[in-house]
Amino acid sequence: MADDERPDLDAGMVCPIPISDYPTVQLAHGGGGRLSQMLIDDMFVAAFDNPTLAQLHDGAILGIKADRLAFSTDSYVVHPLFFPGGDIGSLAIHGTVNDVAMCGARPIAISAGFIIEEGLPMADLWRIVQSMRNAANQAGVPVVTGDTKVVDRGKGDGIYINTTGIGVIDRGIEISPQRARPGDLVLLSGAIAVHGITIMSVREGLEFETRLESDSAALHTLTAAVLERGGHDVHVLRDPTRGGVASALNEIAGQAGVGIKIDEEPIPIDEEVRGACEILGFDPLYVANEGKCIAIVARESADELLQTMRGHPLGARAAIVGEVVEEHPGKVFLRSRIGGLRVVDMLSGEQLPRIC
Repeated sequence: MADDERPDLDAGMVCPIPISDYPTVQLAHGGGGRLSQMLIDDMFVAAFDNPTLAQLHDGAILGIKADRLAFSTDSYVVHPLFFPGGDIGSLAIHGTVNDVAMCGARPIAISAGFIIEEGLPMADLWRIVQSMRNAANQAGVPVVTGDTKVVDRGKGDGIYINTTGIGVIDRGIEISPQRARPGDLVLLSGAIAVHGITIMSVREGLEFETRLESDSAALHTLTAAVLERGGHDVHVLRDPTRGGVASALNEIAGQAGVGIKIDEEPIPIDEEVRGACEILGFDPLYVANEGKCIAIVARESADELLQTMRGHPLGARAAIVGEVVEEHPGKVFLRSRIGGLRVVDMLSGEQLPRIC
């Protein structure tokens, strides 16, 4: 990956680990000794510095007053590590924030575990950590605890990141796939399939007139705006990551015991993405997103909540794309542009491996 395709970092920041002595990660950096301490103190603690992390306990001690908490964990193995619009570090922060936000919660803290392969360039690790720090700072959600392990050369693929997020759910908010009910409308916050196709375009060396960039973004301020306006009328929130919009809607339909009908015409898709899907033989409904959200809401509030989404920078292209119905419970149907109706089933197998 060329340097101009890597995420922007602070111009004055340089890697704190002496590159001349340790240009790559060594097994000893995960051995619990002096090099481990150097890596943790100079790389991770310095980057994610905050009062909770600075206590350096085996875990974070959080002072939380809440009736309900949201708690989510995820792992990130994306390949390549750096891609247009982001990298594995920013993706890990955004994905964790979004998982918590889709529970209707306000994210308040993240943990991060790093599985690093011996030989990873120290400069690449520094870029990833700085990208995580920047993403966490922009989201206002600190990394408060973590762990680092180093595995033998050839036993990993550069770096894997495991995260856990925690958030607070305010009173009156009840978000659950089981709350989808006939008559509800399905809102989609923007153009789909951008992240998955960006990753595949890098892997396959595809070039387009317009440069594709991942839609990776933290969605918690968007969901907060929707919840503030819609309250109890917001029934379901979901970020359609692996398996895309189709898989997310099938999961909801199955869990709620309802049918869902969507219309092809209003679903936002960029022409470059549509063209790439045709070249690669992918259905964009099944391609991963990392900066989009589905909201299933009461019909009477749908227009107002659509305008709320469109008033947010991450929801400018939001659209009402379907409805929840009593017919064909557990199934999703698509009405095509020419009026035909087809089943949109769950994805079989792995269409796009290693995209998050």
